Amino acid sequence: MFALRSTSARTALSPLLRRNFNSSVRSLKCYEGVDAATFEKQVSNGSGIVLVDFYATWCGPCKVLTPTLKKVTEKANVDLVTLDVDVEAELAAKYSIRSLPTVMAFKDGQPISQFMGAIPEKQVQMFIDSVKEK
Repeated sequence: MFALRSTSARTALSPLLRRNFNSSVRSLKCYEGVDAATFEKQVSNGSGIVLVDFYATWCGPCKVLTPTLKKVTEKANVDLVTLDVDVEAELAAKYSIRSLPTVMAFKDGQPISQFMGAIPEKQVQMFIDSVKEK
């Protein structure tokens, strides 16, 4: 190979020699303790499946499930929104949340599936896999 000695020649060739990388992988997010406006924005953004964890700070099973949800959603390419039902009681009533924790999957702003209670990581993964197929 020959060496380029001229700065102008090197500059002229540099765009050809540069590598450009583009990524289409979307940024996954975990929105914790959201308000009603953030909730609506995130579930209706149309960028795929969004899991919503309806929880309360005093709920023991909720404290067990939330770390599992964070771990599994990160691996599964799914966004997670956590919503405190004591703070956002109107949203909890709108979606008929009667048991905690309740996890609801949304697609294009519409609820498509849900589960209640603290379930093992493997079952959370199976739930996510099933809603991705819908």
